[in-house]
Amino acid sequence: MPEVMFAGPDGRLEGRYHHSKETGAPLALIMHPHPLHGGTMNNRVAYTMYQSFQKLGFSVMRFNFRGVGRSQGRYDGGIGEISDAAAALDWMQAVNPNHGGLWISGYSFGAFVGMQLLMRRPEVSGWVSVAPPANHYDFGFLAPCPCGGLMLHGDTDELVPEPAVRKLVDKLNTQKGVKVDYRILEGADHVFAAQADDIGEAIEDHVRTTMSRRTMALAAD
Repeated sequence: MPEVMFAGPDGRLEGRYHHSKETGAPLALIMHPHPLHGGTMNNRVAYTMYQSFQKLGFSVMRFNFRGVGRSQGRYDGGIGEISDAAAALDWMQAVNPNHGGLWISGYSFGAFVGMQLLMRRPEVSGWVSVAPPANHYDFGFLAPCPCGGLMLHGDTDELVPEPAVRKLVDKLNTQKGVKVDYRILEGADHVFAAQADDIGEAIEDHVRTTMSRRTMALAAD
């Protein structure tokens, strides 16, 4: 799990990167929860997402937003953090010019940043959002959302009530060509203390299914 340092818009950023042994492997970028509430790339859920994509054969990176760990800069209210994530994608794409697709995966604040990034990078082919803070941020920018993805939430989340996320999912699912795979984890609150394995299994199932469908659709063409 090599440590990497790469240029960000506000100084150097710290990451951990796994390079797939498979030529042309797809890429995945992992985004951690809120920097002002203890969020880092070593958060248990962020690490679970990282491991899941690694198991799927991806080249994958998780990184610290500005001002976290050894990443330079200061917290920027979510705006600069989107630029940090874009810089991380740039780095991964430079290292993997012939990659087989690009996925982004974020947890809580990282899910908000990830969905913002999705709207700015048309090459993103899939996404995972765990506990997106739909009651704290306006997700109205997802209009239209460029592709479907996986959304995971806990039914006992005290910070982001489940109905707020369901409302977002329902809105996205009305858009043409967009299908959100929404899975509610029973007994899970916002920190998913006992559900890390469930998150990993859901990601692996969704990504395998999605990529298999795409392969079949290409073969049919």
